[in-house]
Amino acid sequence: MTEHNSSGYMEYADRVWRGEESLLAHFTGEFAGGGLVRVAERTGFFPAFANVAVFDTGDGLVLVDSGDFRTASQLYDAVRSRSRAPVTTMVYTHGHVDHVFGVGPFDQEAADAGTALPEVVAHEAVAARFDRYRETAGYNTWINRRQFGVPSLNWPTEYRYPDTTYRDRLTLRRGELTFELVHARGETDDHTYLWIPELKTLCTGDLFIWNSPNAGNPQKVQRYPVEWAAALRAMQELGAELLLPGHGVPILGAGRIRLALGDTAELLESLCTQTRDLMNAGARLDEVLHGVKVPPGLLDKPYLHPAYDEPEFVVRNLWRLWGGWYDQNPANLKPAPEAALAAELAEAAGGARALADRAGRLLARGELRLATHLAETAALAAPTDPDVARIRAEVFTRRAAAETSTMARGVFNWAAAESAAVAEGTDVATELTRSDEGRRRAAGVISVGVVDDDSCGCAAAMDDIAEQGV
Repeated sequence: MTEHNSSGYMEYADRVWRGEESLLAHFTGEFAGGGLVRVAERTGFFPAFANVAVFDTGDGLVLVDSGDFRTASQLYDAVRSRSRAPVTTMVYTHGHVDHVFGVGPFDQEAADAGTALPEVVAHEAVAARFDRYRETAGYNTWINRRQFGVPSLNWPTEYRYPDTTYRDRLTLRRGELTFELVHARGETDDHTYLWIPELKTLCTGDLFIWNSPNAGNPQKVQRYPVEWAAALRAMQELGAELLLPGHGVPILGAGRIRLALGDTAELLESLCTQTRDLMNAGARLDEVLHGVKVPPGLLDKPYLHPAYDEPEFVVRNLWRLWGGWYDQNPANLKPAPEAALAAELAEAAGGARALADRAGRLLARGELRLATHLAETAALAAPTDPDVARIRAEVFTRRAAAETSTMARGVFNWAAAESAAVAEGTDVATELTRSDEGRRRAAGVISVGVVDDDSCGCAAAMDDIAEQGV
C-alpha cells in the first residue's frame, strides 16, 4: 500500500475516487494521528472511521459530529493542535454512538475554565433515540456483538443529550459562517445534513458513507429509503464544491459531488420502484427479494460497494415499511415453534444427521443458500449433536467467507462460532477469537466490512473489524 501522511490526505482521497486506492487507510485511522487535515478555507477534517468536520467561524469553532469514545481524546488533541479558540457549537448529524461520544473532553475543558459548555444541536428525535438506547441496552449489546463479532461489547447507557433541537430546518449564524441544518429521514429518523453556503461545503452525515446505503440493516430499526433518495436529490441541487461525509473520504469538485449523490439516489430509487411494483402486483416477500435487481454498474462505483449493508436487505426493509411483517406465506402467519418444525422435517428426512449430510453435499456443490436452510434445520432438531454442529459450523463459515457486507458476515460468523462451540465443547467467545482476524474483530477495531487493499474497494477481503454502534 502507498505510504500515507496527513499532508497527502487530499491526494489520497483523489486516488480513492479514481479507484486507484481503497478506503482501508482511512477506515483504519491511518490519518487520524496527524491532527486535523486542512481540506479548505476555515475547514478542518478529522479522518477516522466516523469523521468530524471542524469549522473556524472567526468567533469560535463549530464541530459537525464528534466521533466515538475511542477517538474522543485524539479528536480533542487534533483540534487543540490547530486552534485554541473555544468550541461554541457541536452538531450531531444523528444519534448513532460512533458520532456522539467525542463531546466529553470539550465539556471538561469548558468546565475547568469556568466557561460555557459547547452548545450541542441536533434534530429533536435524537433525544428519543438516546432514551431508547438506554431502555434496550441489553438488546443492543447482543445484536452488536453478533453484527461485529465483539463478544465483550457492552452497549452504553449514558449520553450527552442535545441542548438545542429543531424539527424541520434550523439556521445557525456563528461568527462569519452560516450553518443551514436540514432534517431528512434516511439511515435514521433523526438525521441532519448541513450546508455552509459561504464555503460551498456540504456535510452529509451518514446520508453518504462511501458504501451502498445502510438502508436495510437486518438487526436495527426502520430505515427510510424513499426520503433518503429525496434528500440526496436535494443535496445535489445545492452546488456543493466540497462534500464531507460521515464515513469515508471527502469529495472535492461540484461535478464529482453531483455524480456521487445522483448515483446513490438512483440506486435507492430503483430498489424502491421495483419493490413497490412487485408488491402492487401481489408478490410474496420471497418473490420480491429474488425479483428486484440492481441497475447494472452502480455497485461497481467506488462509493457504492455493498461492503457494509446490501441491496437485498434494503428490499426487506421496504417490505417492512410498506407491508408489515407478514411475508404472505400463510404457514408463517402463526407458525409452529421452529424446533418443533425442524424435528418433524428431520424425522421425515431420516434424522437430523441426514439433513446435515445433505447440507454438506449442497455446500460442496456451491448451493450455499440451500445448504444454510438444511444445516439450520438439522441443528434446531439436534442442538447438542456435535456432528451436526460441525457441519453447521462449516456451512456458516463458508457463507461468511462468500459475503461482502458486514451485516451478513457478522451474522454468519456468529452462527459458525455457536456451532463450533457445541462441537468442541467451548464457548462462542473462544471460537470467535481462534484466528488472527477474529481476534482483531473482537478487539473492537473499526471498519465497515470488506475493503480491497489493492484497488477499488470491494473485490478482496480485508480483516473484518468491528464498529460499535452503527
